[in-house]
Amino acid sequence: MRLLLIEDNYDLVNILKKDLEKAGFSIDVAYDGIEGEYMGNEGIYELVVLDLGLPKRNGITVLQNWRANRNDVPVLILTARDAWHEKVDGFKAGADDYLAKPFHTEELLARINAIIHRTHQNPGGKLHIGDLILDEDRQRVTLKTGVSHELTGTEFKLLRFFLLHPGQVLSKATLIGQLYDFDSDKDSNVIEVYVSHLRHIVGKQRIETRRGQGYVFKDMAE
Repeated sequence: MRLLLIEDNYDLVNILKKDLEKAGFSIDVAYDGIEGEYMGNEGIYELVVLDLGLPKRNGITVLQNWRANRNDVPVLILTARDAWHEKVDGFKAGADDYLAKPFHTEELLARINAIIHRTHQNPGGKLHIGDLILDEDRQRVTLKTGVSHELTGTEFKLLRFFLLHPGQVLSKATLIGQLYDFDSDKDSNVIEVYVSHLRHIVGKQRIETRRGQGYVFKDMAE
């Protein structure tokens, strides 16, 4: 799952990028408001973490411009702890949540997951589709039989994206875009490999191949 981090503090970016990638996200970074606004219009991000005190263009203006152009990408804003007015301005501009600095990464991750779950109408601490339950903290899936499987990082990313988009035709290009950030080498064959891995875990009938289109993850095993 691909996120955009717009933050000009290089030290904070290095910490967050490492922690978010460990949690199964692919992260692209912008260090100023102009670049961040442009990247946020690409339509490839599940969520944007947006600092408000940005060079070149402040975060509120970036968010206002997105909403004015009907860009409804979910946004979590970062504010200074004592800047309560920034929180109000952020919500008025269309933010989905906020987090005051300094913060613990665990809280950021919890808020990110909560927003994503709400966006996909799957609230709660765990993703569940039919008889499958995905524990995002432990990166493992539990089947109807009660058997749990530990997932590799790529398996986890791919299964989570499938669970958030059940019944939708997902092309290889879409899936690759969610597994990798801009700086990574992209290999379309890796999708076939990891789809095969997931079929062995959750059942072959769950992931249908649509020739020339991509894959469909089914709500219930057939």
